[in-house]
Amino acid sequence: MLYHLFEYLAENYNLPGANLFRYITFRALTAIVLSLVISIVFGKRIIRSLKYLQVGESVRDLGLDGQKEKEGTPTMGGLMIILSLLLPTLLLADLTNVYIQMMILSTVWMGLIGFIDDYIKVFRKNKQGLKGIFKVLGQVGLGLIIGATLLFNEDVVVRMKMEEAVKNGYERVENIPSSSNFEELPNPQEYVYVKTTLTNVPFFKNNSLDYKSFLWFLKGNSEKWVPFVFIPIVIFIVTAVSNAANLTDGIDGLAAGTAAIIGATLGIFAYVSGNQIFADYLNIFYLPLTGELVIFSAGFIGACIGFLWYNAFPAKVFMGDTGSLTIGGIIAALAIILRKELLIPVLCGIFLLENLSVMIQVGYFKYTKKKTGEGQRVFLMAPLHHHYQKKGMHEAQIVTRFWIVGILLAVLSIITLKVR
Repeated sequence: MLYHLFEYLAENYNLPGANLFRYITFRALTAIVLSLVISIVFGKRIIRSLKYLQVGESVRDLGLDGQKEKEGTPTMGGLMIILSLLLPTLLLADLTNVYIQMMILSTVWMGLIGFIDDYIKVFRKNKQGLKGIFKVLGQVGLGLIIGATLLFNEDVVVRMKMEEAVKNGYERVENIPSSSNFEELPNPQEYVYVKTTLTNVPFFKNNSLDYKSFLWFLKGNSEKWVPFVFIPIVIFIVTAVSNAANLTDGIDGLAAGTAAIIGATLGIFAYVSGNQIFADYLNIFYLPLTGELVIFSAGFIGACIGFLWYNAFPAKVFMGDTGSLTIGGIIAALAIILRKELLIPVLCGIFLLENLSVMIQVGYFKYTKKKTGEGQRVFLMAPLHHHYQKKGMHEAQIVTRFWIVGILLAVLSIITLKVR
């Protein structure tokens, strides 16, 4: 809103300083500060309200040290993250941008699913929460919307050389909405904007993959059927990452801190992908309009760090499914939009390890029980962070070490921009 206001004032009244809001870096830094301030200032009030409403976490006895002390700690703190993310985005981002619209929808959509889940657990006293089938349907719905938007919205394009576009038979976009939304092509005869399902492949020199290549056997009809490949992949990623984030939210500060690290990395990807100079230098796709996602990513970083103010050990509030499902959905949507979804196993390595630990534990237990009649475990407890708790490691130490691993994975992800 402020972005559009100051843009109007700059164009019509030449207001001094109004042009600052045209700079992504200025708005991104402002978004971080604003989201942090909102989290810290309003966080205390939100926690007080949650206590008043008796929105306390019912902790299942897992035999872990310090677990009883967590009983009654307010949950649904994810509302703090959502509030401190959406307000800076609405104030500072270009609300006509299709990617910003998708990210706002993703935040509200997953936040609503998580809120309903927490509401059933807390107020209906049903520890199972929202039935799994409805949770999955919600995730599938979001994946369907994101996938369809990326495929069919006219603003979602990739810039590439004319020769390559013609060679691969990509649909050229002739009617660019406006020069204010799309930067002028450096050489109109050499470059074109195209509709494509191309994505980046990390660590490889020819770092691109087109999802329609999976339908090579259809030859000329592959373009027609590519939605039946692309959309299910998007749905799988959204579901997998949001559930993995949900599993990671098990000890104070782990999910929020890890999400902030991932959000910062995706913000860097958004900046270079939305900038012609950096995109050309790094030999990555130039994705018009994605630079605006830097503001959203900045707000996301500030919201997660601001939440840590109250969620760091010993936590005064838990994010609940309202927060964990939301941050997972946001990360998945950002990665898909920036065509970095194949980098998720590296960038979201902490989420992946937590998820795999549960799958391995459950799978091995069932396998050994079927074979020997007595189930055996690989880990002392799953998810993985509980395994280290069982080994006697303090949860603050576990969280710090997981963050360090997360930072290393984020650095490795950024390095993939040059290492191929």
